[in-house]
Amino acid sequence: ASGIGDKSVLLMALAMAAALLSLSPPEQAQAQLIIDVYPSQDNPTSETLWIFSGSSTASASNSIRTPGTSYHTRDGWSLSQGSNQGNIYDANTPSNAIISLSSLFSSSNTADMNSVRARIPGGGRTNITFAASATNAPTISISIGNRTISHLFMHERSGLTDQMGIWVSGSALSYSLLDSSAWTGAGILNKPIGDFFTGTFNNSGPGAFGGPRFAVASDGSVQVRVNSQIIPEPEEYALIFGLFALGFVFFHRRWQKKKRQASAAIDS
Repeated sequence: ASGIGDKSVLLMALAMAAALLSLSPPEQAQAQLIIDVYPSQDNPTSETLWIFSGSSTASASNSIRTPGTSYHTRDGWSLSQGSNQGNIYDANTPSNAIISLSSLFSSSNTADMNSVRARIPGGGRTNITFAASATNAPTISISIGNRTISHLFMHERSGLTDQMGIWVSGSALSYSLLDSSAWTGAGILNKPIGDFFTGTFNNSGPGAFGGPRFAVASDGSVQVRVNSQIIPEPEEYALIFGLFALGFVFFHRRWQKKKRQASAAIDS
């Protein structure tokens, strides 16, 4: 009877693992702009992969500026981690840095390109799913138009929240209060993952460098998620869930054995 029970428990655990494996990350929360950062598979010691997704609503009328103009708080945000103000820059900390963001599809990073492309809808990978537009150039779209995100602004502030922001190519992109905004696409940044702390960093709210004016004026309307590992392959997930299932069965059997021993001791 215990063998049958163990078998049913194993099947249940495997079914649970299969269900978890089939899950894609939950849909982005409404009114949230997200950047996922991974080490580049092609050049992990020197480059990072930046994937843009999500949408929001402008909290004021303004414009997104172009490189060469002085930086402005409307284009950027301060970042905090959890309930504490936390730095995102770990090494080679930037000081008012303007860093070029090259388009993924135009780069020579074939492994990065294939990894993202394989995970767009219909790509056959279910552990992580990116929008089809993730293979395009990093682009921000607002009701009246769109621009390529060509550069990132990065600035480390000792004892204060670090700053990040965007510049666009071509001409400035104007927007009005309550205009819808969204960004998509992926790019390569010439800065390794070791230059950043890992974790989830949220903008710290409205105000000067709190949050960009093209997003909702609230904490977390912009989120940067820095991952220490490259985008995991499906077999890695299968291994993790398989180990979880075996561990579940092992501890379940030990618990059943101890329960029988305790019952026998009481009966004797």
